[in-house]
Amino acid sequence: MSATPSPLLCLASASPRRRELLASIGVPLTACPVDIDETPLPGESAEAYVTRLAREKALAGARLSSLPTLGSDTAVVLDGAILGKPEGPAHAAAMLRSLAGREHRVLTAVAVTGPAGLLDACVATTVAMREISDDEIAAYWASGEPADKAGGYAIQGRAAVFVEHIAGSHSAVVGLPLFETAALLRRQGVALWDGALG
Repeated sequence: MSATPSPLLCLASASPRRRELLASIGVPLTACPVDIDETPLPGESAEAYVTRLAREKALAGARLSSLPTLGSDTAVVLDGAILGKPEGPAHAAAMLRSLAGREHRVLTAVAVTGPAGLLDACVATTVAMREISDDEIAAYWASGEPADKAGGYAIQGRAAVFVEHIAGSHSAVVGLPLFETAALLRRQGVALWDGALG
């Protein structure tokens, strides 16, 4: 039985989705969840908001580990407004009704600390949803899946049946833009499955 590889990265998050995405590109890691205030600043754009949170998470995680540290944040944005995590079934239903039958943007920022300093990237993906009935919304909430998800849905789960198409990065909607993340990790000296470094 092969030994577990030593971690090369500290993930400043408890997100199983981000852990799975990083594992898919061959990055052994240790999780160092951090707790930061996620309240948007007055007049802050959605792009600035997710980038700031990703950077703050990475810096907070770096205080807990000597490894390069990754922080990330995702926001669902409709008509310029950030849709957070649902506060309950009525809030979740209202969010899904607002998203149904139209396009919205998902912004995901990633930041990585390491020898090259603090590096970051922000990725925008457009998601188009079909119309969703009230019965479908109720059944989706009952599944338990949307309770802790930005915008009240998980594209990698049951909500995939609501999504007509996306333009951009699927992995970013799940929680981490892998193309951009790989580039940042290589610049910080973190090798991926292919062993290549930037």
